[in-house]
Amino acid sequence: MEQRKLKIVVLDGYALNPGDLDWSPISQFGELTVYDRSSADQVLDRAQGTDLVLTNKAKLTESHIQQLPTLRYIGELATGYDNVDIQAAASRGIPVCNVPGYSTSSVAQLTWALILATYNRVEQRSAEVFDGAWSRSPDFTHNHQGLADLQGKTLVLVGFGAIATAVAKIALAFGMKVIAVVRHPDNYRLEGVSITDDLHHSIAQADVLSLHCPLNNSNHQMINKTVLNLMKPNALLVNTARGALIAEQDLVDALNQGRIAGAALDVLSQEPPAANHPLLKAKNCLITPHVGWASKEARTRLLEIAAANINGYLQGKLQNMVNKF
Repeated sequence: MEQRKLKIVVLDGYALNPGDLDWSPISQFGELTVYDRSSADQVLDRAQGTDLVLTNKAKLTESHIQQLPTLRYIGELATGYDNVDIQAAASRGIPVCNVPGYSTSSVAQLTWALILATYNRVEQRSAEVFDGAWSRSPDFTHNHQGLADLQGKTLVLVGFGAIATAVAKIALAFGMKVIAVVRHPDNYRLEGVSITDDLHHSIAQADVLSLHCPLNNSNHQMINKTVLNLMKPNALLVNTARGALIAEQDLVDALNQGRIAGAALDVLSQEPPAANHPLLKAKNCLITPHVGWASKEARTRLLEIAAANINGYLQGKLQNMVNKF
């Protein structure tokens, strides 16, 4: 008797592959159905009868998992996996495998794009040129006020995984002082980087504070009014990790009141944001639409690692499994 092909569903494939990549690394394992997007009320129907479900942001709740009797494997098409109830999956013996490391260089690159754009006021200066201000200038240069060197400044990193390490190495090349804040300082080491577990003392020293930690219950809205009040008035807050690490209204207030110099964000707590999101009108706030992970090279690596995870599962050699049972 011919063996039944595995049924594989991608619940929200458009962000990973809007058409410039090939799904064959995944489709080689079975009958593949790819949905560009799935709303909460579509997930159960679309995942019904499948063996392997792959998701990026579409949520797989305990209720979903309990009602999917054929489900054998969940593949997270990202590093973060807070959209999947991993305990509910573990209770049924379903492995959840994520994709770490694929976007290290691209997120580090965007982190520095945000810092440099802010320190060099790239957007503002370019807009002035196209508005004719330079053409009207009596000098060869125009409006160099507010520019600053990174050399000698202090960069504080919250978290010190692969992305933060890459960011730190670039900071050292700029001649910056680098402090990394982690829970277990003895577990980390990089020459030239001071590693500590003292968040508040470190934040008070920061010229640039950059977030690189996963979101969990203990750090939800960790950057709040209390923490923002510790920062220097000329400090920049950068977030390329998770939006909910920041109490966003507290940040809006700090920006509008001039208590910190600026913020540069690639993530928000609600994505996409509502059109009236207060950060969209806050002073000195630069926002990009969660694109740090999304270079073609990074997305290609993501697809390849997701395929390798599936192959490992089928071969009985699980890799990148985030739940235990």
